[in-house]
Amino acid sequence: MSLQETPTANRLHIAIFGRRNTGKSSLINAITNQPIALVSDIAGTTTDPVYKNMEVNGLGACTLIDTAGFDDSGELGLLRIGKTKEALQKTDIAIVLFDDAALQAQDFTYEKEWVAQIKNHQVPIVAVVNKSDQMTDEQIEALRQIIKKEFDLDALSVSAQTSQGIDALIAALIRSCPEDFEAKSITAHLISAGDMVLLVMPQDIQAPRGRLILPQVQTIRDLLDNKCLVLSVTTDRLQQALDSLKEPPKLIITDSQVFAKVYAMKPLQSMLTSFSALFAGHKGDIKEFVQGAQAIDTLRDGTRILIAEACTHKPLDGDIGRQQIPALLRKYTGAELAIDVVPGNAFPADLSPYALVIHCGACMFNRKYMTNRIAAAKAQAVPITNYGIALAKMNGILEHITY
Repeated sequence: MSLQETPTANRLHIAIFGRRNTGKSSLINAITNQPIALVSDIAGTTTDPVYKNMEVNGLGACTLIDTAGFDDSGELGLLRIGKTKEALQKTDIAIVLFDDAALQAQDFTYEKEWVAQIKNHQVPIVAVVNKSDQMTDEQIEALRQIIKKEFDLDALSVSAQTSQGIDALIAALIRSCPEDFEAKSITAHLISAGDMVLLVMPQDIQAPRGRLILPQVQTIRDLLDNKCLVLSVTTDRLQQALDSLKEPPKLIITDSQVFAKVYAMKPLQSMLTSFSALFAGHKGDIKEFVQGAQAIDTLRDGTRILIAEACTHKPLDGDIGRQQIPALLRKYTGAELAIDVVPGNAFPADLSPYALVIHCGACMFNRKYMTNRIAAAKAQAVPITNYGIALAKMNGILEHITY
């Protein structure tokens, strides 16, 4: 990702679902007016979901997801369907395709199952009758009536081949866009225009050389959008930065790893938070994370903990999720804990073996994916928190930070 690109986590995720050979890949090409997805007459050409970042007129920065057919079969087909279910976890808007084959068969079993799953995830659905160029007006209307009766959805008529109906589809996607999508500022609840904000950003070995990490970049941009004065320093220059200011900063935002050190140095008048704590609220549910952190006090010998990372970086010495947090957990609790670490999409469906889930700041995930993980933990009565909140708790300053 270049500095000019919108991060994938901040893009509107639009996934296309349907049976094999309903024209999902062709529809992506029609929406973008580019040959983005591989198209073939052979059913099952799309295997793993394909994620493509695009700028779509009227929608802005989007990630279009081309999924495998939900009627796939065989052992490999079940794996593909599993990947399609994983894509659903990240979906902000779902396009569900129907075509003449379903009408001829009069069998909508797969569609009913998937529409139910999509609705259960509270994802808006745009129903589409595709391949309209191969159907009569009577067939199109008959299928639209069935979709209305069986699914309570008003279907659009579209031809991916001729681009007929594509403008109407994009208009429907705009109408279906979640009202709160990317409307939430990371910092606006804490600051006002003209406030001085001090960022403490240690550049450790996990940060790519010559670059800031994504939460730092996004927070700086958000503060600038909110017309704040921003001063950025590394931890060893914190006192020098404070001494150079005529008045204490309104807010100090720090990397969670140096929470305790920064708290000891901060002026009484300044609020303190962390990048991870801010993203806990921006991407997830801060109240749920604060409540989940209380479970740390209940950990005993043999308790099993899950640490979940959004990214899949190569672990290095001093890694916060794999070394620092486990070490601090064992020191804080005095217990011999069993700690599992999962990266990226490798989040287990069954969380029952765990007494606590500690998640990273999720800067690489969109909000929909993170809230689905929180919902999964709540449904299984497993407490969940995140790095920044857990570190504040174990450093004894959770009640002193702002979030």
